Amino acid sequence: MSFANSLYSALFRKNYAMLAAVFGAGFAFEIGFNNGINKWWDNHNRGRQWKDIRNKYVKGGDEDEE
Repeated sequence: MSFANSLYSALFRKNYAMLAAVFGAGFAFEIGFNNGINKWWDNHNRGRQWKDIRNKYVKGGDEDEE
């Protein structure tokens, strides 16, 4: 029960602490979710994306042109 009490007193007792915890958790979830989906997408579409086939069509090496 001490963990629940410490969690309550640290995060849920004051409104600004609860708000900061919700925003922090949402931000962390967004970063993790986006990284996971991007890794899945790159793995699923390996060999079909521009970053994978660029060397076949562009001569001149590694420099990025903008």
